[in-house]
Amino acid sequence: MSTTDSVVLRRAGDHDARAAADVWLRSFAAALPTVVRPHSDDEVRAYFRDVVVPAQETWVADDRGGAGVVGVMVLAGEELSQLYLAPEWLGRGLGDRFVALAKERVPRGLTLWTFQVNEPAHRFYERHGFVPAEYTDGSRNEEREPDVRYVWLP
Repeated sequence: MSTTDSVVLRRAGDHDARAAADVWLRSFAAALPTVVRPHSDDEVRAYFRDVVVPAQETWVADDRGGAGVVGVMVLAGEELSQLYLAPEWLGRGLGDRFVALAKERVPRGLTLWTFQVNEPAHRFYERHGFVPAEYTDGSRNEEREPDVRYVWLP
């Protein structure tokens, strides 16, 4: 198994779209088994290919030691809109590196949404200085899952 020393964070190119989507799919399934996904795997892959990678600031964690793309982060202005890691790479510091990069890229402050059931994400973001700012019933997200908006200000 590769170490995180072999992982480079870099901007995603069109050729990374499928691998990034696959990381998202695997991570979502592992972290949120009770959350109903409103889109098929193929629809998620098409969204990454047609929207996320070409139109948003998308970064990947690329394991040059052989595993390929093992994480994805998407910034949409001041929103950290996506941060997903391959399940076997959790707890190895890649999320920390992505958050540090996000703060460097958007130093005036960030916001993000996560589902209320995702308690490990709450602990992770709070450890990085994010504070809960709003709780909703989920009526404004596609999954119809209660969520929470986090904010980080320098």
